[in-house]
Amino acid sequence: MSVAMQYLFQGWNTRGNEQYKDLILDTGTEEIGHVEMLATMVARLLDKAPVQAQEEAAKDPVIGAVMGDMNPHHAIVSGIGAAPENSVGVPWNAGYIVSSGNLLADMCANLNAESQGRLQVARLYEMTDDRGVKELLSFLLARDTMHQNQWIAAIKELEAKEGVIVPSTVPADWEATEFSHQLINFSEGNDSEKLDFVGKQAPDGAANFEYVSKPVSHGEKPVLNPAPSYMHNTPPNEDKMS
Repeated sequence: MSVAMQYLFQGWNTRGNEQYKDLILDTGTEEIGHVEMLATMVARLLDKAPVQAQEEAAKDPVIGAVMGDMNPHHAIVSGIGAAPENSVGVPWNAGYIVSSGNLLADMCANLNAESQGRLQVARLYEMTDDRGVKELLSFLLARDTMHQNQWIAAIKELEAKEGVIVPSTVPADWEATEFSHQLINFSEGNDSEKLDFVGKQAPDGAANFEYVSKPVSHGEKPVLNPAPSYMHNTPPNEDKMS
């Protein structure tokens, strides 16, 4: 659901760049088909004995703990069919999609979506011994491989044109560049200093990565004024305010 809607809105919102628009809409349309395939799979798996099957599965202590005496929602609400919600019944909403108008930012979001999707399909493949389900999941694994590859290729093309930092149109004088390439140690230990890229040129080519082992304050401790009386906040400790 999420990648289908994400790709469709990205495509519809693309201005110019027709080759990328077509790629995104091709993939979004394909994903509608994947939603139908999964909905059909759910309906067929729920055929004949949805409630009884859940009760039987719950007899296994591990599965029962996962199900947690769940409401047989598929039988009561959706009539042994699929619904646009996740595995614990949370409805899908448009807040799950990314469509920013910046192609490089969106392609990176798409790569993440396909990576997470393929990861979850692989976990499902491990969990089932149903031959038909495995066949469907095998197809989805293959298509997720393709989609990851295409987004990686598109990202490389766009980075070659625009640079690797999004957005590429920000004027240099907007940015406090002294902080632009600092890896700041905000945790115990200095293990992150051992990363291979520390001290080397950053991907944007503008500077080398700098490791800051002991961060320093660049401002005063903030002290907020008391809230207006009509807000009825807790009154401040006067000693602390002075």
